[in-house]
Amino acid sequence: MVFCKAIVFTSEGWLPGGFRVENGFFTEIVPGLSEGGVNLQGAKVIPGLVDLHTHGCAGADFSDGSQDGLKTMAAFLARNGVTAFAPTSVTLPVEALSAAFQTARALHDSRPDGCARVLGIHMEGPFLSEAKKGAQNGAFLCDPNFEAFQKLNDGCGGLIRIVDVAPELPGALEFTEKASRLCTVSLAHTDADYSQACEAFDAGATHLTHLFNAMPPILHRSPGVIGAASERDGVTAELICDGQHVHPSAVRMAFRLFPGRICLISDSLRCCGMPDGEYELGGQKVFLAGGVARLSDGTIAGAASSLYEDLRNAVRFGIPEAEAIRAATIVPARRIGAEHEVGSIEPGKFADFAVCGDGLALRQVYLGGAPV
Repeated sequence: MVFCKAIVFTSEGWLPGGFRVENGFFTEIVPGLSEGGVNLQGAKVIPGLVDLHTHGCAGADFSDGSQDGLKTMAAFLARNGVTAFAPTSVTLPVEALSAAFQTARALHDSRPDGCARVLGIHMEGPFLSEAKKGAQNGAFLCDPNFEAFQKLNDGCGGLIRIVDVAPELPGALEFTEKASRLCTVSLAHTDADYSQACEAFDAGATHLTHLFNAMPPILHRSPGVIGAASERDGVTAELICDGQHVHPSAVRMAFRLFPGRICLISDSLRCCGMPDGEYELGGQKVFLAGGVARLSDGTIAGAASSLYEDLRNAVRFGIPEAEAIRAATIVPARRIGAEHEVGSIEPGKFADFAVCGDGLALRQVYLGGAPV
């Protein structure tokens, strides 16, 4: 299949032309291609987005442990420009996490048509701080336990790609040293100071979960986790760009603190794509009203927007378009070792892409070269 007369976002920037797809993979990028096959009529084409942190959408939640629910999520994401993702758990008992992780393994192996690709699992709990638990269920929090983590990882075929930990907890450094040999270790839901964060990064942590949220603020005499992370070129940082979790000025600040190292994420809940009302997260009630999801005590519980909406928000907030696209595609793909499969429009990668209009308005999504 040939796609022509497009403006293609490549690793070198925007390129007028087209590309060829064979057996579901990009095979050739052709500058100036204006005839043959599917005429995209001058539209922009960007890689399918990669969401490293999504709990749910379309009424389903990964932590429910439902195969049908995860498939519903994957289909919704694909329709909305997210062609690969890491379903993200919440703080629950090990048995519940194991059941959910099995659904990810099944969808990863089967890859049904019309569904976003499962790249791996993001394990957000339960090794988190009570002081910064946010919307995580405090009843299930515990200290880092490598044996429990390893058992979960083995049970899903080594599919955990990110595990979160609060570095100030007992045993966190030893956990980080061991777990970082198997996957990305991310600092999250933490009250750690600068020194504690530095120790964790020295032990092997390389990622920061939802920057600014559920962590101490960056202060000039107490730079904390954010300061420690920003100094290390190998550390990436997630950023929720729904306009609720992080002020637009802080979004711009984040891209300056972490140049080329921001991973845009949705942190979406089951209420994403759903009407206002009452929902559930890890055994707790969540109330969606006016696009904001909160617990009964008013705590912001997660996001109700998709990663594609967040990408457009980032551009609207002043992030250069190319920089924002990379933050939602190749940067997260690299973070979990999937950059040879997804994240950019290059020969040999899955032909997953989105066709866009003005302002990156989504027109059509393709998975493996086939329209969703």
